[in-house]
Amino acid sequence: MADDIDAVRRARVGIALVFAVHGAVTGTFATRIPWIQDHLGLSPGQLGLALVAPAVGSFLAMPLAGRIVHRFGGRAAVRGLLMLWTLALALPAITPNLGLLWVSLFVYGATAGMADVAMNAQGVEVEVRLGRPIMSGLHGMWSVGGLVASGFGVLAAHRQVDARLQYAVVAALLTGLAVVVTRRLLDVRPEPEEQAPPRFALPPRSALLIGLVGFCAVFAEGASMDWGGVYLRDVTGSSAGTAAACFAAFAATMAAARLAGDAVVQRFGPVRTVRLGGAVATVGGLLVVVAGSPAVAIPGFALIGIGIAVVVPLAFAAAGKSGANASQAIAGVATVTYTSGLVAPAVIGGIAQATSLTVSFGVVTALAAALIPTAGAMRQRPTADRSRQPVPANAD
Repeated sequence: MADDIDAVRRARVGIALVFAVHGAVTGTFATRIPWIQDHLGLSPGQLGLALVAPAVGSFLAMPLAGRIVHRFGGRAAVRGLLMLWTLALALPAITPNLGLLWVSLFVYGATAGMADVAMNAQGVEVEVRLGRPIMSGLHGMWSVGGLVASGFGVLAAHRQVDARLQYAVVAALLTGLAVVVTRRLLDVRPEPEEQAPPRFALPPRSALLIGLVGFCAVFAEGASMDWGGVYLRDVTGSSAGTAAACFAAFAATMAAARLAGDAVVQRFGPVRTVRLGGAVATVGGLLVVVAGSPAVAIPGFALIGIGIAVVVPLAFAAAGKSGANASQAIAGVATVTYTSGLVAPAVIGGIAQATSLTVSFGVVTALAAALIPTAGAMRQRPTADRSRQPVPANAD
C-alpha cells in the first residue's frame, strides 16, 4: 500500500509538470505572433483568419481523445499527445504563406486539444486516488508555465531573436521535458468490461450541463482577456500602457486564484465554490459595466478572473466523476467549454458593433451570474470502482 501512496504522489507531481509544459507551449507561441505577422506580411484580417485555425483544430480533434486514452492507456496517451503538441510549436514559424500557416495552426490546435483532454483525465484520476481536490492547482500550473514561457518570449522578441530558431529550440526542450515528466504518471488502463468510446465521441448527456457551466466561465475569460485592454482604452480612457498590461494582469490574477483554489474547494466543496465564484465574477462584471475610470474597471476585471478561475478545473473534475467513461466525458465537456472560447471574441465584437462595449460586458456579467443557479452540475458522484478509491494516507 505504501507503494500505491508513493505512486500517486509521484503522479501528482508529474501531472502538475505536464500542465506547466502544456502552458509553456502556449506562452511561447503567443509572444511571437507579431513576428509571424511581419514575417509573412499579413494584414490584421489575414492574421485573424489564421488565429481561428487552432480553435477549429481543437474543436474537431478533442472528441477523438477519449478513444486514444482508452486504446493506449493514460500514461502513454498523455506522453504521445503532449509530445505531438510540443513538436507542433515549431511549425507556424517555418510556414511560407497564409495557407500553410492555417494548416500548421490547425495541427497545432488539434494536438493541443487532444493533449488537454488526456492530461485532464489523468489529473482527475490522480485527484480521485488522493481523495482531495487538485484540479484547480493543476490549471494554476498551466498558467504559471504560460507566464514563465511568455517572459522568455518577450525577452527573445526584445533581443530580436528569429522566431524560427526560438520555436525550434523551445519545442526540442519541451519535448524532452514531456518525456521526462510523464514517467511519473499513472498507467491507467480501462477495465476489461469497459466499452471503448466511439472514435469520434460526442458529449454524453451527463456532461452537457457541466459543459454549459464551463461555457459560461470560458466566455467571461475569453471576453476579458481579448477585450479587456480595448475596454480600458476606449471606455475608461486609460493610457496605452495600462491597456496593454490588462492581459498580463488578468492572467496573473487567474493563476494565483487557481493555485489557491484547491484549498477553497476543500473547504466549501465544488458546488458552493462555483456559486461563490459566480457571485464574485458578477460583482466584478458590474464594476466593469459601471466603470468610468481604470481605477474601477481594473478591480472589476480582477474579480472576474478570481471568480471564474476554478470553474473550468471543477468542470473537468465533475465530468471525470460523472459516471460516464471518464476520458469521453472530459472530451465532451472540453468540446462544449472551449467552443465558448471560439465564439466569445466574435460575439463581444458583434454586440459592441451593434451597441457598445458596455453592453457587451453586460452580457458577460449575465453569464457570470448564470454560474450561481447552475452550480449544482458540479456535484460529484462517488465512484464505485475500488481501484479509484482514495489511497489511505496512513496506509502501511
